[in-house]
Amino acid sequence: MAGAEARLDESGLSLWLTDWKVKSPGAWTPRQVLALVGDEQAGRLDFLVHPDGQAVSVWGLEVKPEFQGRNLRSVMMDALYAAYPTAWIDHGRRTPKGVRWWDRYADPAPERNIHNQPPDQWAQYFDTLQVAAQRVQNAYQNRLYGLDGHGAAEYRYGERMEAEALEWVSAFREAGARGPDPVAQELHGGLRLVLPPRLHRLVHNGRRDGGERAEMLLDHIGHGSLPSAAGWNTTRRAAFEDMAHEQLFDPAPAEGVTHLVFQVRLAAGQDVPRHDLRATWLTYTDSPGIEVDLMGMSWQDPHTPWVTNETNFTPAIDAAIEPEHSRNASAQYTARYSEIGELLPGQSQRRTSAEHPFAGHEAEIAALAGWLKEASNLRAANPLPPSPPPTMRKVFKGLQIHQQNPSQPQSPRLR
Repeated sequence: MAGAEARLDESGLSLWLTDWKVKSPGAWTPRQVLALVGDEQAGRLDFLVHPDGQAVSVWGLEVKPEFQGRNLRSVMMDALYAAYPTAWIDHGRRTPKGVRWWDRYADPAPERNIHNQPPDQWAQYFDTLQVAAQRVQNAYQNRLYGLDGHGAAEYRYGERMEAEALEWVSAFREAGARGPDPVAQELHGGLRLVLPPRLHRLVHNGRRDGGERAEMLLDHIGHGSLPSAAGWNTTRRAAFEDMAHEQLFDPAPAEGVTHLVFQVRLAAGQDVPRHDLRATWLTYTDSPGIEVDLMGMSWQDPHTPWVTNETNFTPAIDAAIEPEHSRNASAQYTARYSEIGELLPGQSQRRTSAEHPFAGHEAEIAALAGWLKEASNLRAANPLPPSPPPTMRKVFKGLQIHQQNPSQPQSPRLR
């Protein structure tokens, strides 16, 4: 342990709460708390979050062997409680190592642990039968290893709960997905590239035009090679975070890496592609090659993430998210792009037409036109009376009128 302790003391510990782009059932969003020592991942806490943020389900908690004995599991779990201060928490079924850790852990909010409360309080979020099975397994592990497992805090600890679980199982409500709208919103997806040294130097040279460097990158990867496996986020920051996450778990190679983010909108005239929604991102499933308008690009060197290179395309460039499997590529995609996403001979880069300035305001324009027409008809039906002739100025006898002597200078008037 001395080696791990020395590294921890020298590099320090940091925690990172981040999205976790994995396929999971339902609309709950996978997330992680990562414990980092320097640039190395030392531990991880995997969990799911309900779309309303009021329920959390713990999936896994682990620390690498060389960093164990430093209380990192407890630190990560405390961070989870702090990140969701009002949410119900389901710790699930524990492994033999997990029950030993839980027996030592000081639960910061036992009143939010669903195993400590009757099902009528949390049954809308969790399947009561599954929770009952988890509790049976945990109780068995505690007896096997002679542990208490915070039994005093647990609701009806050690009792049979089948009847109560059946009573409340119908209260469970499957979460609905309320994520981004791929038709109405621009989304951001990332790609991690290893560029040839010369190209890497060029695209990160801030003295060159950003649009020119973006074209270099696009020509290198192919207009039809936007990543099918990417999580498409509502913000650019989240897309860069995905790349940092990927870099952390797959750090090699260390040199020549570029984190590239595409800003896209679905091209008009196509059916909405199949997609899997989460709260702030989506993934396209079984992509056949999805036509998009490329609105802009941003890129970073992971060694200098505080420097972001970016450019916007006005009008947008037509591009495509690559097919998940080339054999399933659509006819529209194969007519324009090769299997590796390059433009076919005879095809050239196209700019999408600029959006009309009145686009999206059709209803307001029609309402204004109707109001003007109605006002015009009203004036035609009720014409105004003719204006009287201008009155002549009358001077009454005995009334003296002062007239300015033209030869005298006039004082200026105040306005």
